[in-house]
Amino acid sequence: MEPPAAPRRVTIVDVARHAQVSTTAVSKVLRNAYGASPEMRAKVRRAIDELGYRPLAAARGLRGQTYTIGVMLPDIRNPFFPEILDGITGHLADTDYQVFLGPGGCNDEKAEARVTEAMIDRGMDGIILIAPVSSRAHLERVASAVPAVVVGRHGHSPVYDTVTDDDVAGAALVVGHLADLGHRRIAHIEHHETDPTRIAEMPNAQRADGYRRAMRALDLADEIDIVSTMYTQQGGYEGARQLLARPRRPTAVFAGADIVAMGVLEALAEAGLSVPGDISVAGYDNTTFASFGPISLTSVDQAGHEIGSNAARLLLERIADRRKTSVQVKLSPTLAARRTTARVSQ
Repeated sequence: MEPPAAPRRVTIVDVARHAQVSTTAVSKVLRNAYGASPEMRAKVRRAIDELGYRPLAAARGLRGQTYTIGVMLPDIRNPFFPEILDGITGHLADTDYQVFLGPGGCNDEKAEARVTEAMIDRGMDGIILIAPVSSRAHLERVASAVPAVVVGRHGHSPVYDTVTDDDVAGAALVVGHLADLGHRRIAHIEHHETDPTRIAEMPNAQRADGYRRAMRALDLADEIDIVSTMYTQQGGYEGARQLLARPRRPTAVFAGADIVAMGVLEALAEAGLSVPGDISVAGYDNTTFASFGPISLTSVDQAGHEIGSNAARLLLERIADRRKTSVQVKLSPTLAARRTTARVSQ
């Protein structure tokens, strides 16, 4: 018995016949081109819905647009990044654009390059790169090939837009909060960084710098204590173990990200210490699990949804005008104080 023949794909000619308009009219509606009246657009859209017509992405690419946007993520395990994605997809919800994700290989420049090059090769109309570790030269090459917005890098360029949180101010919020609770021995777990450009531009380095500045401003320079690991749960666990081995352990730990704070909480529980009774803990990102009752993590809210929405808005503007002046958006963070921080008990 022969297999049934595959159903014939609906074409633009079928749509035109169903709507009783010309194929040129259908094409104008699909391209949002000038010259199609509201009534014609409504007829064509109704015919498209009734027939289930789907234009070939390759064919759309030949006409100059694929209506696809690539989003490069450095680490799909970090729970903060879905907040940014929600903002991106929310802003694009009423457009024809679809988002495609590409994992960037967690601090791996070669993996980032493979992802971004694949997005360019597939004709995506624009790319949003979230906390990329690639060199500025590589980012500018990407932005020269396709409209691009960089999220979470404090440097700026004439060829791409940026959206960041004021990480220095966010770190100061944490240190100030802990100092107001009577803490002096406030330690910080940072993401290890050696590249000079990334030290100047990446959020982790900015937060560490903000921590140092805030400690000095509060006359706590002698208490500055930084452990360099990774912005992962394992990095937080290892960092906390190092801090607990100090001759004088800290009374509070400022983890550079919520995912890091999770590792800190794990290490403290393993050591038989209570939070915040023995040690207060604060994170950064205000991810969904930070507000989860059993965790109730004090954290800096850097408005991930707003970051994503701004990134999508800037990208659409750059797609429409490649020559526009680059824009740098910096958002002001707030502190969400919860049960993992309390007045110092020693």
